[in-house]
Amino acid sequence: MIDTHTHLDYLDDPASARGELGLSAMVCIGASPEHARNAVALAGQFPDVYATVGLHPGDVGEDSPEARAQIEALAAHPRVVGIGESGLDDYWDHTKRTSQRSAFEWQLELARRTGKPLVIHTRDKPGRESAHQGVIEVLRGWPDVPVILHCYSGHGGLLRFGLERGPHTYFGFAGNTTYKTARDIHEAAQTLPLERLLLETDAPFLAPVPMRGKPNRPGYVRHTLDFIAALRGMDAAELEHVTDANARRVYGLPDTST
Repeated sequence: MIDTHTHLDYLDDPASARGELGLSAMVCIGASPEHARNAVALAGQFPDVYATVGLHPGDVGEDSPEARAQIEALAAHPRVVGIGESGLDDYWDHTKRTSQRSAFEWQLELARRTGKPLVIHTRDKPGRESAHQGVIEVLRGWPDVPVILHCYSGHGGLLRFGLERGPHTYFGFAGNTTYKTARDIHEAAQTLPLERLLLETDAPFLAPVPMRGKPNRPGYVRHTLDFIAALRGMDAAELEHVTDANARRVYGLPDTST
């Protein structure tokens, strides 16, 4: 099984997290120059780890010509399979919107040039949707770039837009999918076309039930798999086969299942 989004370098002992619960691969997200370097180093060290490189919307204070040059150089590494995570985040401070959007559009352009998907982070304050609407607005100008809507929130407008955008738009479901109150996410996980669905942990964040409250780990992605399989009334092994195929397709990962 593949964890399509983990912050492996945030864990105390990244090596011990590999291979838990039968994982065959994981994508380590490098969402700042420092973490991008860490992600590439881990991908170079371990054959089951791949990396993305980019600039998180919460870290746009680090955006500079030097930071962009570092990320662009790392993007050419053969173990780098995606760009980001990038996007818009209005949860903490909407006044950074201009900087966030500039970094977001630069990473979309980098994704287009490298032929790699962009991992998108979208987060709003409760009851608001400015970041979600902003992501939709930006993506309308980039219809040909494959994207992964990481940690999909259940936002109906983003779901409709993503489905209309075409088959190169994927939705990542993380551990919060298993939370009792996440009804909009449950509905999307139950009805989304299977070929658009990815599974992720966002470790060490958002640990799924029954591990909620503990630091998340890549292997816990299986709890999210089991939860969504039950929602859809399908065998977990079948869902694993489909979502792993989706991950290999969008990230260009080799098939190690045979």
